[in-house]
Amino acid sequence: MMRSLFSGVSGLQNHQTRMDVVGNNIANVNTTGFKKGRVNFQDLLYQQMSGAARPTDEIGGVNPKEVGLGMSVASIDTIHTQGSLQTTGVGTDLAVQGQGFFVLKNGEKSFFTRAGAFGLDNAGTLVNPANGMRVQGWAARTVEGAQRIDTARDVEDLRIPVGSKDPARATQSVNFACNLDKRTPEIPEGAGPQARQDGTWGTDFKIFDTFGEEHILRVDFTRVPGTNNRWQAAVNVDPEAATPTNASAGFAGAAAGAGNTFQVEFSNLGTLQRVTDAQGGTSPAEGDIAVRVGFDVQGATAAEGGAPARQEFAINLGRIGSVVSTITQFAEKSSTKAFMQDGYPMGYLENFKIDQSGVITGVYSNGTNRLIGQVAMASFANAAGLEKAGENTFVVSNNSGLANVSPSGVAGKGKLIAGALEMSNVDLAEQFTDMIVTQRGFQANSKTIQTSDQMLQELLTLKR
Repeated sequence: MMRSLFSGVSGLQNHQTRMDVVGNNIANVNTTGFKKGRVNFQDLLYQQMSGAARPTDEIGGVNPKEVGLGMSVASIDTIHTQGSLQTTGVGTDLAVQGQGFFVLKNGEKSFFTRAGAFGLDNAGTLVNPANGMRVQGWAARTVEGAQRIDTARDVEDLRIPVGSKDPARATQSVNFACNLDKRTPEIPEGAGPQARQDGTWGTDFKIFDTFGEEHILRVDFTRVPGTNNRWQAAVNVDPEAATPTNASAGFAGAAAGAGNTFQVEFSNLGTLQRVTDAQGGTSPAEGDIAVRVGFDVQGATAAEGGAPARQEFAINLGRIGSVVSTITQFAEKSSTKAFMQDGYPMGYLENFKIDQSGVITGVYSNGTNRLIGQVAMASFANAAGLEKAGENTFVVSNNSGLANVSPSGVAGKGKLIAGALEMSNVDLAEQFTDMIVTQRGFQANSKTIQTSDQMLQELLTLKR
């Protein structure tokens, strides 16, 4: 009699625990990155009235007689299924599509979360603005003049220096890929300005000095009289400036007074064949051809001996025998294409973007893009073994395994979606159904206690 009372009590208590979990799920139906819980029950102990007996020659076997003593909570699981993604349009909001967690730090303690509602503090550090925990990743570093992200290093705080300066860079190379019309007439000696204009094809392109000041590079191509496939190029920097810049061109160097012309020779197939400078230097027989150009930088500190400060850069004419990104000579209209130069003025960090790999790229006002860092992600052998620490965070437990921290897409980690957040994975229809089932279970156990009490009351009345 008393056993049924205690069984009913265990049923009431544990169904109440299940209702607590259901209530918590429903309360967090709109919590970003929340993962629902699930309660599993198991039967408890059994009192054995008689044991089992094996069969004999005279009689068959007998099964054991056991009376159960109630039930208990077997486990409360955290279900790490994917939640729906909600677009927010906020650049610092991140959602994980697939497996993995963001890594946060509070001091030296690490936390893990699926809620990517991040922002910047007044120092430019990427944080969770709700609790100040700092998002972890790898900052970009300059190695041999190039920015790189070394994900083999320990993770660190990510800082986005909005408003920081990107220093000016002097032009180091200019790439040409123009076509010179084979049909362009030669310019006879003593020809007038109109004939010279009709027989010359000129190119203007912006370049920059070490201060980030803009200059105009002009290269005029003219057919060499008496030749079939040869053109003379005259190089000038700021040709209309009041103070001459003394531009020079050549293979050996670009010192002032070395001459500012070179000759380009094409094969009968219209491809680049040879380049000769004014000093008689010639290009290699194969490979890429680059002519060094120098000019005086006005306003710069003079070099030793009082000579004006000069800046040098390379004009890349392309590869011998190639027609791809190379200067050519075909019977088509001349098309100037100085299509790339690597200089730029000073700029300020105006914006940044985060791609699917978590790489943060800064966008500067001078048109350049710079690597800033990369957001780190963590995965676990048993994510269900993580302990909930509140504030949408988890911490490592004895059964979760150690965190495997690496970039997105490595070791089964999902991709990152910027401008979106992961919603809770709670299904209200499922929770309401589970609530009904839990209520009926609680009600049935209360009936067990009530009926057992009535039977005890009947037993007590036997004495009257």
